[in-house]
Amino acid sequence: MISHALIIVVNEINAHLADAYGSVLPQVGLGNVAEGFGSNGSGGGSLPRNLLYLSMVNIKEEKTLKNLPNYTRNDATLRVSYENSPVFLNLQILITATHTDYTNALTALSRVIRFFQFRNVFTQDNVAPASITTSSVPLKPIDQLEAFKLIFDLYSPTMEEVNHLWGTLGGKQYPFVIYLLRMLDLKFHAVQSEAGLITEVISDFSHKQTAGT
Repeated sequence: MISHALIIVVNEINAHLADAYGSVLPQVGLGNVAEGFGSNGSGGGSLPRNLLYLSMVNIKEEKTLKNLPNYTRNDATLRVSYENSPVFLNLQILITATHTDYTNALTALSRVIRFFQFRNVFTQDNVAPASITTSSVPLKPIDQLEAFKLIFDLYSPTMEEVNHLWGTLGGKQYPFVIYLLRMLDLKFHAVQSEAGLITEVISDFSHKQTAGT
């Protein structure tokens, strides 16, 4: 589901760059920048340069939503199903410009920042259907998103965080920006148990008289 969420966003960015700037696609892709970059996929790295890459660099749980109800009520069948609550995740997404020309890298990065400035919420209702179904979408339906709401917020790391980040990724820094993607909920649909709903409460009590009273 994480890959599907990022594929949807990548497809939306590429469509925007093509429409707004006439860019030849693809301009943006998914990739682990720790693998390194090379010319056309060679030269010391496995990823081709002159592209923008989205990389997930951290996952945090949204703890404020841990105490949601763990049941689903069906008024038609008068049954209740108990399931474990979803895991709500916030992902830190690194967007890296790998262009060999530094000016082009800054230009490409600026265009993506402007894209998220006017479009930072993605749902199944406001993205193009092709963005959901094309370009490396997970084949198994269980790995695909159904209903979703992806919210992107700009994240401003400190210089110390930047140093640790690029030290972890290999030490060579490229023009980049970080966004916080929230909230992606992950859930495996498995019913733990079922029960009937309580439809009537009887409160008509009477005291039984004992012998001698």
